Amino acid sequence: MEQIKDYPVKDEKWSKILERKVEERTADLVKTQEASLNIMADLNQAKEELEQTNKELKKSLLELEAANKELAAFSYSVSHDLRAPLRAIDGFSRVLLEDYSAKLDEEGRRLLGIIRESTEKMSQLIDDILALSRLGRKEMRLSKIDMDKLAKEVFEELRVTASGRKLQLELKELPPVQGDEGMIRQVFVNLIGNAIKFTSHKEKAVIGIGSKIEEKKNIYYVKDNGVGFDMKYVDKLFGVFQRLHTEEEFEGTGVGLAIVARIIHRHGGQIWAEGKVNEGATFYFSLPATPSSYNQNTS
Repeated sequence: MEQIKDYPVKDEKWSKILERKVEERTADLVKTQEASLNIMADLNQAKEELEQTNKELKKSLLELEAANKELAAFSYSVSHDLRAPLRAIDGFSRVLLEDYSAKLDEEGRRLLGIIRESTEKMSQLIDDILALSRLGRKEMRLSKIDMDKLAKEVFEELRVTASGRKLQLELKELPPVQGDEGMIRQVFVNLIGNAIKFTSHKEKAVIGIGSKIEEKKNIYYVKDNGVGFDMKYVDKLFGVFQRLHTEEEFEGTGVGLAIVARIIHRHGGQIWAEGKVNEGATFYFSLPATPSSYNQNTS
């Protein structure tokens, strides 16, 4: 307090005021120092927590890598170990039908036919499961995709499989997108294929493909006038092995839409559907829009 004593004050009142100011200032400095120490402590704690999180993240990544290796090994086992007995069953069944048909009655031939059909379905199911498992590991090759051209090509390829049927395509302008063309082709193959399949009971099938742009996202759709579905089951559509129709009604393994969903999610998009029983269904999927598509008006 030497400065206070040396300060030329004329009265004791001002001396006390000055002393109080110094005390308040000192208290403020102490509080500031304490706050700084608390901040440093919080920072140190946050640093320790971040280091711990990093350790846990590294551990999780190692576990994920190990899981991916196990999945790859499982896929290899499925594609080789399970296919061999299936081929044997199918082969011997064919031999029985071709070489011993005369010794079999009609019921025996019918049962062997069922065996062969079942092995075919199992083989297709294996293919679909493998395709789904590989999607998570497949490297994406991004390029600009002409969605108009791609949709037309896929429709024309699939039209051949529905020869004799009346298929009407209503294709509206589709904006281009940046993505893996092979994967997006598979999306159209599955969605257009489903539209053709689920309109098989219609005398005239109408399949619409179009798009719109919302919030810098391209939203594409594939709709049909087929059997549709009950919206209370919509959450089951994109699950593996989830089917809303029996195999007797429509063939399939119940994996196709799960593959579509996986592809769209890998591209940073979303997929959803709307439908009504006997009035058709519409499947939508969104993809990040390319700058060149923002000015296009599509519907």
